[in-house]
This record gives sequence, C-alpha cells and structure tokens, in this order.
Amino acid sequence: MKDYEEWRKNQMTKDFFKAIEERRTFYEISKESVLSNDEIKEIIEHAVKYTPSAFNSQSARVVLLTGKHHDKLWNITKETLRKIITPDQFTSTEEKINSFQNGFGTVLFFEDNNVIETLQQQFALYKDNFLTWSQQSSGMLQFVLWTALEIGGFGASLQHYNELIELKVKEEWNIPNSWKLIAQMPFGKPTASPVDKQFLPLEERIEYYI
Repeated sequence: MKDYEEWRKNQMTKDFFKAIEERRTFYEISKESVLSNDEIKEIIEHAVKYTPSAFNSQSARVVLLTGKHHDKLWNITKETLRKIITPDQFTSTEEKINSFQNGFGTVLFFEDNNVIETLQQQFALYKDNFLTWSQQSSGMLQFVLWTALEIGGFGASLQHYNELIELKVKEEWNIPNSWKLIAQMPFGKPTASPVDKQFLPLEERIEYYI
C-alpha cells in the first residue's frame, strides 16, 4: 500500500463525488486507530443525526464496540458459526472472522421496531411501506458512515450475521428487544489496498428520457 500518511491526507481533502468513488471494502485491517475516540464518536453522531429517514422517523440505532467489546463480538460470531459449519469448512470461515476481529472496532446498525410500529399505526395507509423505508434509511446510514470512516483514514467492510448473533448480542450489551440488528461494520487501519472493482456498462443500468 502507498505511504499511509500521504493516503490519509488525500482522504481528508476529497470532495463528495471523489469520496463516493473511492469508498471501498477493506478486509485487511489492523487494531491501530487513526483517530481519537472523540473523533470517531463525532463521525458517528453526525452520520446518525443527518442521514434522512422516512417521515423523519429517526429509527436508526447504532452501537460502537471497540477493544474487548469488539473482540467479544467476533468471538461470539465465531463460536456461533462453529456450531453450524462442518470442521472442514470452518477453517476458511474462521480466517474470515479473524480478519474482522483484527480491526479496531465494529459499528452495529439497528432499527427500532417500536418507532416503525408506531408509524404504522399513525399512518395506516402506508403501513406496508414502513419496513421497506426503514431498511432504505439504514442503508443510507451505513453508506454515509462507511464513507465518513474512510475519509477519516479507516478501512471498513459491511457484514450481515444478523439472525445468527442477534440474541447473544442483545444479551451481552443490554440492547433493547425492540432494536432489530441490521448489519455489522468492522473497521481499522488498512494494511493492504482493496482489490480492483469491476463495473457493468452504465448503458445497461440507466435510461434517459429527456
């Protein structure tokens, strides 16, 4: 990977479109932090506050795990998977989980079902849409925070071990039962460049009537 300090300096001066373009999945990360805890909190709080949501529902909930809490999350995931994957397949799975655990921290994304159910009652005409809108809002938050962490100098990826670990996660960190686990985002200082990304022709994905 090119000189890290130069890379981070370039990250911090990106414009909006450049930040979107260069947001990538980093699987090779370390426990070294490139920002203070207060700076990480500021990024998370800004993303949660300003990411849009349907009816301004603000149903997103976020939990940040670092240190022993981060390690505990991926130990829970590893031991859960060990029980359901054959030994010959578990080796590669364990390596993958270890790559997440090698990071500095993990952001857990939740949606509060109490908020969603209240909106379903208040706006019955749109009842069937609120779960979809909730997922869309969560996806926007994940993207905003992912991009912001990368601008700050971290590498991150997005994982979905939701149903497998949700109960134990709630028990371990006293998460309200109404919070639905949506995704996990391990992050840390990048230790290798991401692989090249391939793109489909845009003419296959966009149509214009102008």
